[in-house]
Amino acid sequence: MTNQAFILLCIVVFGVVGTCHDGSLRKGYYKDTCPDAEEIIKKATEKHVANDPTLPARFLRMHFHDCFVRGCDGSVLLNSTTNNTAEKDAIPNLTLAGFDVIDDLKAEVEKKCPNVVSCADVLALAARDAVSFKFQTPLWEVLTGRRDGRISRISEALANIPSPLSNFTALVRSFTSKGLNVHDLVVLS
Repeated sequence: MTNQAFILLCIVVFGVVGTCHDGSLRKGYYKDTCPDAEEIIKKATEKHVANDPTLPARFLRMHFHDCFVRGCDGSVLLNSTTNNTAEKDAIPNLTLAGFDVIDDLKAEVEKKCPNVVSCADVLALAARDAVSFKFQTPLWEVLTGRRDGRISRISEALANIPSPLSNFTALVRSFTSKGLNVHDLVVLS
């Protein structure tokens, strides 16, 4: 993928992220409660990406899958329970990778600011920071203040994440339902 196409992909994903919430996100959300949160996540993400160059694509895909189901609420990070099969275990998500790294990033933030930074924001920031690592500058701004979802259902992942076997008409319908157009479909596909 060329750098221009990669940057365009990032901008489109940022656009998806921006539409996932009702406007409650803002710059500097953790300024008073955990002022170092974004820097902690950035440094830890960069450490992992330096050791595993596949992480940018993995985090971007994980973030996309998270946002496409219930909005960018981190519900893709939740594990199944005896009474519920979670999004993580849906067929489209079985090839997602990097959950262990997201757990590590969250643990780093928890050391400094316990119970403050949402897992959803950790995932959004990690996706941005991992993709931006090669360029040594943030490629897009991540507004923070996401709330972690507490509901994660396999049925919703299966119903919302576009299948790689979908025909063009079905893909257009799926993307349109999320406020995205054919251009977005092509770039994200």
